[in-house]
Amino acid sequence: MKSKWVFQKLNTHFPVWSSLISPFETKIIQDPVSNTPKLVLNHVDISHLLSICAREGQLHLGSSLHASFIKNFESFDPQNLANAPNASVIWNSLLSFYWKCGKMTDIVKLFDDMPRRDTVSWNTMISGFLRKGDIGMGFEFFKRCIELGFYRLDQASFTTIFSACDSPELGFFNEMIHGLVVLSGYEQELTVGNALITSYFKCGSFSSGKQVFGEMSERNVITWTAVISGLVQNQLYGESLKLFANMRHGLVYPNSLTYLSSLMACSGLQALCEGRQIHGILWKLGMQLDLCIESALMDMYSKCGSMEDAWRVFVLAEELDEVSMTVILVGLAQNGFEEEAIQFFVELVKAGIEIDPNMVSAVLGVFGVETSLGLGKQIHSLIIKRDFTSNAFVNNGLINMYSKCGDLKDSIKVFGRMSQRNSISWNSMIAAFARHGDVSRALHLYEEMKLEGVEPTDVTFLSLLHACSHVGLVNKGMEFLKSMTEVHRINPRAEHYACVVDMLGRAGLLNEARSFIEGMPVKPDVQVWQALLGACSIHGDSEMGKFAADQLYFAEPESPSPYILMANIYSCKGRWKERAKTIKRMKEMGVDKETGISWIEIEKEVHSFVVDDRMHPQADTVYGILSELLRLMIDEGYVPDKRFILHYFDQDEKV
Repeated sequence: MKSKWVFQKLNTHFPVWSSLISPFETKIIQDPVSNTPKLVLNHVDISHLLSICAREGQLHLGSSLHASFIKNFESFDPQNLANAPNASVIWNSLLSFYWKCGKMTDIVKLFDDMPRRDTVSWNTMISGFLRKGDIGMGFEFFKRCIELGFYRLDQASFTTIFSACDSPELGFFNEMIHGLVVLSGYEQELTVGNALITSYFKCGSFSSGKQVFGEMSERNVITWTAVISGLVQNQLYGESLKLFANMRHGLVYPNSLTYLSSLMACSGLQALCEGRQIHGILWKLGMQLDLCIESALMDMYSKCGSMEDAWRVFVLAEELDEVSMTVILVGLAQNGFEEEAIQFFVELVKAGIEIDPNMVSAVLGVFGVETSLGLGKQIHSLIIKRDFTSNAFVNNGLINMYSKCGDLKDSIKVFGRMSQRNSISWNSMIAAFARHGDVSRALHLYEEMKLEGVEPTDVTFLSLLHACSHVGLVNKGMEFLKSMTEVHRINPRAEHYACVVDMLGRAGLLNEARSFIEGMPVKPDVQVWQALLGACSIHGDSEMGKFAADQLYFAEPESPSPYILMANIYSCKGRWKERAKTIKRMKEMGVDKETGISWIEIEKEVHSFVVDDRMHPQADTVYGILSELLRLMIDEGYVPDKRFILHYFDQDEKV
């Protein structure tokens, strides 16, 4: 009665057994030898049972089934050669079960104990270790398989192995398998070629991926999509979009994944016109309501700066998920709609929408000096309640939020509590110290970062150059620029060059700043000339200032900066006629000076003010206090400096 006892025991100790066994036709037959009942399941039923156990995480039940099958089922008897193929199915199902449950030691032991191994067994072991990131073990099992002869590798073997090769460190392995594909005669098999293309692109070998695509005699929609999406993954957006256009003129029609990749290419290129054309095609095909397509459309429009179109897609969407809401939140934040982004996030929380770390990171990114620190602290409380404190990107957002809102101490606390820090974490903290003028701590943190083995990025050096600029550490700043290019092989961006010009200019080295600009390997842009003109304004150098202003007039004729800064320089020198001409020219060109705004937060409410502002409900009280303060200052000997007052245009014109 042994089998009956096993069945009863499973029913007693594992209530889920009844629900697992119910889909199958169970049979209890009388054993003619022992005259005892015996539970009978075929190999397909057993395979399904193990698959369900793996999906439900029933490790103990699956292990018990393993033991029971070995003891009680004839089809699992390794000595029964007639049932050998069926036994192999069960063995392989057990391998898959233990892989999905993560029992590495049981997997190797089970594989070594298998009386018969087929191609599926070897594929399962090789791809399993590769997917787990254990390249050494994956390679070891692959070698063992090869030593037994190529006949054990078939079409499924190659596609399975290629699907596991999805990271740059597996590039060498990918190339080696490619060689075996050719030796085995599978190079023109469509499924193998598709898997090989996908694997090459995921490993970063896009040139090899393109070569395989070019040599394929047959291509289907999966082939085209693999290359189009692979090019996007490697940021080759232009090539991807061009290939998509070629595909549409051919005999193979794109599917939803192809269109999704093409929209991502438009996002990367900020190709609004092409993105709208693809949107129109999707409308014609009735595919625009696909959830992933809608999110991609929102992303494309927002990255192309067309938030109105992105919002329209969002409003018309029949179904929304966390990805959609994160995309629209990031779009608002990155397109200058900071207040709307914060309000949108608040509404999501009020509506009970499930907030994820990506949403929190996005909204923290919009905080600045004009944003409520109180609201930022409320979001921090939400982060603690939702247990997002271990998320590196959320913590990076908190560091930036606190430092930009003026609370450096809390930035330091967040950074100190982080168990895992990436390069962004270090960059955020270095930038926080630089932003608050604490240069010594910024430089010290950079040294600590290097000791931790974290490689600096271009953002790291931008923060360090800013720090050096504000305290006049010219030599140190130039050392950082040299280290950036020669040691870390990072090409400076326009922001880096502008920062160096600002650093030299602030130190009074205006001629050196001009020489630096003339020796730049790239053409100076607006930021560089603004930095030079700003330095000329600080030091009152009208000649150098006029040179920089002329470059700015040409590069950005609608910008008020060159007019205002030159007017300040002329005021400093007492050259009122030149100042008046500059202001007059600014008015004739139709350029308006941007209004400066000041903020202050009182009891979690942000109050903003502009020059001569009378809109605030407490304006009379504010101006009354200002008048009293001005009177006290004059009594103490204060004399107002009117050289830089620029809004009295009428008086200037009369000079």
